[in-house]
Amino acid sequence: MLQPSEDSWPQGFRIHTGHAGLQDDDRDDVAILVSTVPAISAAVFTRSRFAGASVELSREAARSRIARGVVVLARNANVATGAAGLADAVEIRDRVASIIGIPVEELLIASTGVIGRRYPMAAVRKHLDSLQWPFEESDFAAAALAIMTTDTRLKLHTARVGEARIVGIAKGVGMIEPDMATMLAFVCTDAAMDPEQLDATFRAVVDRTFNSVSIDSDTSTSDTAAIFANGLAGAVDPVAFEDALSQVCLALVRDIASDGEGAGRLIVVDVDGARDGAQAKRVGKSIVNSPLVKTMVHGSDPNWGRVTMAIGKCQDDLDIDPERVRIAFGGIEVYPDEAGGAALEAVESHLRLDEVRIGVDLGIADGTWTVYGCDLTEDYVRLNSSYTT
Repeated sequence: MLQPSEDSWPQGFRIHTGHAGLQDDDRDDVAILVSTVPAISAAVFTRSRFAGASVELSREAARSRIARGVVVLARNANVATGAAGLADAVEIRDRVASIIGIPVEELLIASTGVIGRRYPMAAVRKHLDSLQWPFEESDFAAAALAIMTTDTRLKLHTARVGEARIVGIAKGVGMIEPDMATMLAFVCTDAAMDPEQLDATFRAVVDRTFNSVSIDSDTSTSDTAAIFANGLAGAVDPVAFEDALSQVCLALVRDIASDGEGAGRLIVVDVDGARDGAQAKRVGKSIVNSPLVKTMVHGSDPNWGRVTMAIGKCQDDLDIDPERVRIAFGGIEVYPDEAGGAALEAVESHLRLDEVRIGVDLGIADGTWTVYGCDLTEDYVRLNSSYTT
C-alpha cells in the first residue's frame, strides 16, 4: 500500500470540491471526480426498494460500462422526494456533464445524507455556475473529505500494480448493511483493463470487502460503489490488479467499520468450516449484527453465549450442529472448552483492544468468510436520535 499523496494518484483524473449549501455551514459538500480521457467503469448499487434518484440514474448509466466519473452530493440523500427530486438529480448531472463536455451517460451521480429533503437547488445552481473545466486539482483527499457526513475521518487508500496506481475513497459510518454495494465508495485507476474483466473483478472484490461490513444492519437507500479505469498507465497483470484492488477496498472497509457511529472497537469475525462461503458469510453477519454481541464487545465482557445465540439464529442452516462448533476470542477457545485462569485473563485483555477478533469453526466443510463491524455504544443512540434536529 502506498501512503496517500499526490505521487499516489493515478494519471488523468481531475477533481472539484466545493460548498454548494446542502447544509447551513461552510463544509465542502460537493465532489466531482472525472477522467480527462475516456474510461471504462463498473458499479454496483443498493437494492433498497426506496433507492434514491441518484441510484436510479447511475444504475442505468452504468450498464454501458463507459462512465468516466461521478458527481457526489453529501449530506442530502435526495431520497423519497418524488418526481421533483428526480428532476433535480437529472438537472445536476446534465449540467456537470455539459460543463465537462462529455455525454451525460459517461457521468454517474451519487448522494448521501438526510432522507426526504430535496436539494436546495438555488444554491446548487449558483455553485454549478462557478465551475470551469478543466478542474485544476487532482486532490483525492479533498474529495474524501467532501463526501463525508457523520464520518469522523476521511477514508482514502492507494496501491500500485506495475506502472499503474489505484486510489479509493469512501464514506460511511451508519445505516450500513450492504446489499450489492455499500455506503459510497469510488475507485480510480490508470490501469488498462478489459471492460468485462474489470466488472467481474470489481464485483468479486466488492463481495469480499464492502459487502462484508455491517454497522447497524440497516441498508442504505443510496449505496453506490464504482470504479473508473482510464488505461493511461497501460496493461497490468489481472491477478496482481485484483490483489491490489482488494487491498485498497479492504483498508477502506476497516476504516468504515472502525469509524461506525459511536464506535469504540472494530469487530472482525472469521468463520471457517462452513458448508460454503455463503453460509460462512451469513453466520458472520448474524454475529456482527447482534446488538448483544456488539454490547458484549463494548463492555469487554467474555460472554461467548451471545455468540452461540447469534449462530443459532441461522435457523435454516440445518447442518449447523452445536456439538461441532468451536468459538474463540482473539484465538483463544471459549467454547466448547471454556477459558479459565490465565486464558480467561488473556481473553479479557483481548476484548479491551481496539480490534476484537471472534473466530468460529462450524465443523462442516471448508467454507470461509470474514466480516467486519463495530461495537454498539451510547454515542450511537445519541447521534441517531438527533440526526435531523
